[in-house]
Amino acid sequence: MAHARTYSAQMLGLETHIVTIEVDTSNGLHYFSVVGLGDKAVDESKDRVSSAIKNSGYQSPKQKNQKLVISLAPADMRKEGPSFDLGMALAYLLACGDIDFDPEGKLFLGELALDGSVRKIHGVLPIVRAAVGLGFSEVFIPKENSTEAGLVREACVYPVGSLEEIIGHLEERKGYGLARIPKTETGKNIQKIDMDMSIIRGQESAKRGLEIAAAGGHNIALYGPPGTGKTMLAKAFRGILPPLTNDEIIEVTAIHSIAKTLGKNIITEPPFRAPHHTASYASIIGGGAFPRPGEITLAHRGVLFLDEFPEFNSSVIDALREPLEEKKITVSRVRGSVTFPAHCILIVAMNPCPCGYGGDRCTCTSGRREQYLHRISGPLIDRIDVWVAVSKIEYEKFGSIEGKGETSEIMLSRIEKARSLQYDRCKNHGVKQKCNSELGVTEMEKVISLPPTLSSFLSVTAERLRLSGRGYHRILKISRTIADLDGKVEIEKSHILEALQYRQKLV
Repeated sequence: MAHARTYSAQMLGLETHIVTIEVDTSNGLHYFSVVGLGDKAVDESKDRVSSAIKNSGYQSPKQKNQKLVISLAPADMRKEGPSFDLGMALAYLLACGDIDFDPEGKLFLGELALDGSVRKIHGVLPIVRAAVGLGFSEVFIPKENSTEAGLVREACVYPVGSLEEIIGHLEERKGYGLARIPKTETGKNIQKIDMDMSIIRGQESAKRGLEIAAAGGHNIALYGPPGTGKTMLAKAFRGILPPLTNDEIIEVTAIHSIAKTLGKNIITEPPFRAPHHTASYASIIGGGAFPRPGEITLAHRGVLFLDEFPEFNSSVIDALREPLEEKKITVSRVRGSVTFPAHCILIVAMNPCPCGYGGDRCTCTSGRREQYLHRISGPLIDRIDVWVAVSKIEYEKFGSIEGKGETSEIMLSRIEKARSLQYDRCKNHGVKQKCNSELGVTEMEKVISLPPTLSSFLSVTAERLRLSGRGYHRILKISRTIADLDGKVEIEKSHILEALQYRQKLV
């Protein structure tokens, strides 16, 4: 056979694209070319594939006096990475008649080592998920990717250790059959608590604000002088977030697989991303010539913590407006645009002024302080639901047993009950959202209601405080979350009064 084809795939953004690998051999002087708009890694596959074939017991393409062309179709789509190696090697051997099997309905993914073994690649999970819907009955992947691929229960996936091993399986040789990957069990997703809330002495108002934020999925700002525990509170926040559901585990793991940040295991806990304030626009929002996920997408279903918030570039701060509102972000470049999910809780920590202390100890001029605070635009401030002052703690509390507060486990139990109430309420009203913070104006009219007296009270208060329309609805959603934490069916006046305490008062 002088011509053969196999199938592979690659990710562009969050979309899976099938790549057809075609091989054509003909008589003539030695010539070996890979066409199809591949990057450097694809071009270097000629050497990897040749050595892997030779070390698997077959004659290398570079040892033959022939013209060999490998085409990766569609030709106008940029190909990246080494994941096509396995498909190339099998297509070549099929074209030469060295092996014989039916490639239809089979998808091949994997990088080849020079000795013929198959190495791990990135982006396997979303490709396997897409392959089921695209009509592929069998998917062959590297053994090291077995855990993430096992999350897709509908797919027939085989782990491959070497080129020789897969050839034996495809030709049904005795002793070479591959076993299907077992389904990866996530089990009961119990949240691991790295830092317990109880070890943070004092700061009960800040802990209460974080509990409300976790219960309703609200964005929160912690402001106060340095050394008061803002960063510790943010790190402990992860321990009071409800565990990911099975669907969310697949969703989050797929994103990190594409972004090459997955590591060895699947992600079963809400991600916590804390980029430094010198991080670039593209690293936070996403970007590149071929758009890739940024930190706000890597924090999907988890937490994005921005410490020293005003020190971030102003363009980065303002770019957060859309994802905080829409829970997604569209990155547009000349070569295309990609929409990434960005459904996360934003926690920002900041000092009251450049010197950090504010009040009597402040050494900043009024102009310098205003310039520092005005780095955060009004529209972004309006998208942060809860503002909490983190003040200095009395020294006596550090060594006192009485200063020890509730554990993260106790707080998490209340939060999970509140989340359950929100989910059931939204479901009963035909609303797809799950948390109070996700509700738009239309959904709020269906889900959240106030008695006439409380509605009038909130309207008058909003007018006195000059709240924006978004600010009014924010108070309403926070009030509903507080009521859920208290287990109340209806919002009460005390809930509204507490919600008003968390409005922005810093700038």
